[in-house]
Amino acid sequence: MGISASDVKALRDQTGAGMMDCKKALTEANGDIEKAIEILRKKGQKLSVKRADREAKEGVVIALVSDDNTKGILVKLSCETDFVAKNEDFIGFTKKVADLALEQFAADKETLLATPFEGLTLGEKITEQMGVIGEKVELTDYERLEGALVVPYIHMGYRAGVIVELNENVEGAIEAGKNVAMQVAAMKPLALDKDGVDSSIVEKEIEIGMEQARQQGKPEAMLERIAQGKLGKFFKENTLLNQAYVKDGKQSVSEYLQSVNGNLTATAFKHVKLG
Repeated sequence: MGISASDVKALRDQTGAGMMDCKKALTEANGDIEKAIEILRKKGQKLSVKRADREAKEGVVIALVSDDNTKGILVKLSCETDFVAKNEDFIGFTKKVADLALEQFAADKETLLATPFEGLTLGEKITEQMGVIGEKVELTDYERLEGALVVPYIHMGYRAGVIVELNENVEGAIEAGKNVAMQVAAMKPLALDKDGVDSSIVEKEIEIGMEQARQQGKPEAMLERIAQGKLGKFFKENTLLNQAYVKDGKQSVSEYLQSVNGNLTATAFKHVKLG
C-alpha cells in the first residue's frame, strides 16, 4: 500500500525518528502508526544490545528544583557523540526526563527507570530513543536532595549540574546557594566537610604526607604530626565549607554563608558532570 507523506510526518512527530526510518516502519506495518511505533521500539531494543559495549561519554546534565525550592534532582542522559548531545531534540528529551524525575522524586535510578512515561516505562522510552537516534543512550546518573532550601546550577551548556541544600530559606539564601553551587562546579570538592571524606582517602593522604616528610629527612617521630598538618591543608582545599570562596579568597565558603545570614550553612550537595 502507498504511505502518505502526512502519515510519515505524523509518525516522525510522535517518535522523532528520521523520515526514511518512519517510512520503512510504516511500510512494514501496512500503514498502522501504532505498529510502526512498536517496530521503531524494537529497532531500539536491538540497537541497545548491538551498542552495549560502546562508550557514552557525551550527553546532557539537567538540574531542576521544585517551585518551593525544597526538592531538587540531577539527571545525566548520556550518548556517544557531541553532535547528538547538542541536538535540541535530545536536550528536550532530557528535560522531559528531568521533569519526570522531579515529579516522581524516585528513591533511586532503578525505580525512576521503571516509572511509566509516555505509554512505556522510562527505561523502555530511553531504549526507543536509541532506535531513533542510532546511538547508545543511557540514564547514567540520578541524584536528589530534599531540605529547607535546594538551589540548582547548570554549568557549561548542560555539561555539568549541581544542586546544593542549605539549612534555611532566608533573605539572600537563594542567591548564596547559586554562588555555592557555582563553587562546587568550579572547585569540585570531594565532600561537604572533613567528616564526609572517605576514611580510605584520609588514610592515603596521611600515608603520602608521611612519605613526603620522610624523603625530606624529617625524624620518624615527627612524621605523623607533619602528615596531620598536610591533611588539614587537604581538607581546606577539598571540602566545600572549608574551601576558599572563589569570589572572595579572603573567606571560606562557610564564612561567606555566615556573612549572608549568621545561621546559614550548606548541609549537602550533589555534583554530576560528563566524562
